[in-house]
Amino acid sequence: MTKLKPSKGAPYARILGVGGYRPTRVVPNEVILETIDSSDEWIRSRSGIETRHWANDEETVAAMSIEASGKAIADAGISAAQIGGVIVSTVSHFKQTPAVATEIADKLGTNKAAAFDISAGCAGFGYALTLAKGMIVEGSAEYVLVIGVERLSDLTDLEDRATAFLFGDGAGAVIVGPSQEPAIGPTVWGSEGDKSETIKQTVPWTDYRTGEVDKFPAITQEGQAVFRWAVFEMAKVAQQALDAAGITPDDLDVFIPHQANERIIDSMVKTLKLPEHVTVARDVRTTGNTSAASIPLAMERLLATGEAKSGDTALVIGFGAGLVYAATVVTLP
Repeated sequence: MTKLKPSKGAPYARILGVGGYRPTRVVPNEVILETIDSSDEWIRSRSGIETRHWANDEETVAAMSIEASGKAIADAGISAAQIGGVIVSTVSHFKQTPAVATEIADKLGTNKAAAFDISAGCAGFGYALTLAKGMIVEGSAEYVLVIGVERLSDLTDLEDRATAFLFGDGAGAVIVGPSQEPAIGPTVWGSEGDKSETIKQTVPWTDYRTGEVDKFPAITQEGQAVFRWAVFEMAKVAQQALDAAGITPDDLDVFIPHQANERIIDSMVKTLKLPEHVTVARDVRTTGNTSAASIPLAMERLLATGEAKSGDTALVIGFGAGLVYAATVVTLP
């Protein structure tokens, strides 16, 4: 039996840089209220959202990704040519093929980096981060660019009172590279497909193409069911990620959950019994729910404002359509 040559990857991986891009247009709740019967007070009390960003025609999935990636590359202190892999998590790139990651890899100036897209909804950043970590440790790339990007305004039904106010657009990116010590903990991830109907696209693209429906497909959800699942089940997953990393809530500096809803965030903080010294990301207030982009965007803002600092220990958890989830503990870049 032929023995295979062992891989020559790094012993561990870490996040080395982060970047974000938010579209220039800021959309207050008053705009949303033009198409649904609600109030600014109701939206804020139910979600914590005050404003969100919506992309213009030029702010495509690729364009926003490239802007965020350029910042992450500069923050990491590397060149694009050193990037060996580009992973893009998105559900709002409307070309089935080719993967938008290939366009991004080329325009950034990588040296023919491996490039692919994944679809894991609001848990997509955690999924992609785990894949990047594996590539670094396995040795198939020295640096990997991970991007979470969405144009959810394209998939929002502005007449749906349950979801019209939730979604925003943006891109967040991180560079993952080699480390001599653990800096991305074990990932606790999974799926509960029996609950897939709670967050879904209204109809398949084919129904719209064939004329069976005349309304463009959108994202819809069963709000109460999602809320209960996120609060009770995802707090358990977050605790499992802490346990897998060998730390307790007292060891944490920062908590960066998916920015779905501030009430969910508050409930998770309470259930996890996080100490007062832990900084909690609340980017949802001004960015809305940006699905796969929400965690890196929130991370970027915390570091930019000084609410979090390099070397802090952070718990990140994403959860959403599928239903899928992913949680891990990371050292901030």
